[in-house]
Amino acid sequence: MIRVLLVDDQPLLRSGFRALLDLEDDIEVVAEAADGMEGVALARQHVPDIVLIDIRMPVVDGIEATRRIAADPTLDGVHVVILTNYGLDEYVFDALRAGAAGFLVKDIVPQDLLHAVRVAARGDALLAPSITRKLINRFVAQPPHLGAGTGLKELTNRERQAVVLVAHGLSNDQIADRMVISPLTAKTHINRAMAKLRARDRAHLVVLAYESGLVAPRNG
Repeated sequence: MIRVLLVDDQPLLRSGFRALLDLEDDIEVVAEAADGMEGVALARQHVPDIVLIDIRMPVVDGIEATRRIAADPTLDGVHVVILTNYGLDEYVFDALRAGAAGFLVKDIVPQDLLHAVRVAARGDALLAPSITRKLINRFVAQPPHLGAGTGLKELTNRERQAVVLVAHGLSNDQIADRMVISPLTAKTHINRAMAKLRARDRAHLVVLAYESGLVAPRNG
């Protein structure tokens, strides 16, 4: 059972999402919150698999709430997915840097929402290649950040290669094909790289790869 916490200041949106999610046999909404502070408290109380959280809310916004959840070692297995009305903007990037596993636009179609929840619950980043490219082109096409990816020297050549492919938006199966290895071995390389770079999840790994200069943004 995938346990979900909804955090949004719009009751109607929460009700709609809850009605949709609760229809599924493998998904359960465990709680709802109207602001980020309440959301963090409920995350600590229920320890859900997924937190669907709005960016712009009163009291504590979604970015700060994401940061608090990501920093809490008791919530290490909780995956935060950002909800936004605005598509890809600077707030989304800040949320990814704070520890979000990905983001969804609120007008997402029902089947895509259900798929996204299941993908996030598996620990995969909700960053399609097209979204990754936009993210890179708009927010990471700048000089490497000092101190970003400080564990790069610890990576093996194969781990570096896997990180580069993750940063380009490839799935584990695609990475396995590209590196001529099994999907399990690809996942192992990625997990070891995440541990060495102290990346919370694949979305954070993408951010670190570009901020550190390991991967350079493509033109166009």
